[in-house]
Amino acid sequence: MRNYEDLRCWTAAHSLTLKVYQETTTFPNHEGFGLSSQMRRACVSIGSNIAEGAGRTTDTEFARFLHIAIGSTSEVHYQLLIAADLNYIDRTVLESLQDNANHVRRSLFKLTTTLRPKHPAL
Repeated sequence: MRNYEDLRCWTAAHSLTLKVYQETTTFPNHEGFGLSSQMRRACVSIGSNIAEGAGRTTDTEFARFLHIAIGSTSEVHYQLLIAADLNYIDRTVLESLQDNANHVRRSLFKLTTTLRPKHPAL
């Protein structure tokens, strides 16, 4: 079992989540249960899956939750594009948040590679 708060990928995911929460406060009121809510849930899912996986007993289980977090990161990346296309966020914010999301995704992928068995079964 690992302490998820010690993982760089979790720290980056948590930071992304806080930034997305902050940016979505400026979305139109009618998006309260739409894109804003979806983006927030997807961001929370990233950190939550890292935390849940870290609490599992095997590397295989941990890797499975990290892969789910990678999928949620891709979801957020796309939702940011939608928000920019709808003029809810400007392109500078889009690029910054997508860079953050890409960083999270890369760090998650890197961590999953360290969990792979060194000698696969024959």
